[in-house]
Amino acid sequence: MSEPVEEFYSAERWQNWLDRLRDEDLDPEDEDSARLLLNLQDDVAIAVAKIVTAYDDGDIDAERASEELEEIREIVLSEPDVEDEDTEMLLDGVQTSLVCVFYAAEQFVADGVADEADVEGYLRAAADAEAEDDLDRALGLAVCAGTRVIDGEAVDMDVAEEIEYGLVTEWMNGLDSLESALADPEVVEED
Repeated sequence: MSEPVEEFYSAERWQNWLDRLRDEDLDPEDEDSARLLLNLQDDVAIAVAKIVTAYDDGDIDAERASEELEEIREIVLSEPDVEDEDTEMLLDGVQTSLVCVFYAAEQFVADGVADEADVEGYLRAAADAEAEDDLDRALGLAVCAGTRVIDGEAVDMDVAEEIEYGLVTEWMNGLDSLESALADPEVVEED
């Protein structure tokens, strides 16, 4: 097994994004602000996609893949040093979307692909669990959907329009970024 010398993600890369967010006057209604946040989310999803692909291709073993995923998760989900409340709220939305991406990748490496339903089935069940305030179950089901996305199944974003807006729709947003990253893992430029 050849260990790539590539670094999948770094605290410095995340910090560069945070610095850029601090420098921008973010407005949730502004297209440029939305694009910046989506690029940030996609950049992290691409790093996750590269790790699961390297693992799936046999370039890294499960232990290294798990360590890399845990490291990125800790970097990205740590409390950001952002003083502007609007920026913090928008960044929290990105972090929320990525929670499912990290756990899906970790579950994929640890246990493979969930096989009791398709992506849509898992996501609808997750939405039902969220409606019943069973957020742990909702996340677990969304994570199962994520393992299927990693395995090549598509996320139908029309489902997001059919369920009540909440955590599951946020997680779907992250899984959509992951699906795009797996299909085309081009690096998003920070600059």
